[in-house]
Amino acid sequence: MTPPKPGRMALGQAGEEAAARHLESKGYRLVARRYRTRMGEIDLVARDGDVLVFVEVKTRSATGFGRPEEAVGFLKQARLSRLASLFLAAHPALAREGADCRFDVVSVLWRGGERPVVDHIEDAFRPGA
Repeated sequence: MTPPKPGRMALGQAGEEAAARHLESKGYRLVARRYRTRMGEIDLVARDGDVLVFVEVKTRSATGFGRPEEAVGFLKQARLSRLASLFLAAHPALAREGADCRFDVVSVLWRGGERPVVDHIEDAFRPGA
């Protein structure tokens, strides 16, 4: 994997790609990438068996301002929860009654090398908790 070009947008896109490959290597099936609404964006939506997983990807090139996953605070969690509700309403086939959902965070740390360090935090938070 080649390192991303300079710039925040390129770093974020490279991080999402690394996260997607990581999830697929674990057997996840990607359902959507960059699901956007006026309220914001869900980076990745995937299936882990019967569970629908909403994935927030955070990518950094250094830890001077903390680890990437630390950027998913309470407000971001609340926004992701609302976005997940919108996604489920827009995709009723994926939202069959009683289907389990969860929120994962994938942290990607790219420190100038060829390969990023990817840390996958399953069930990272519960809405309203």
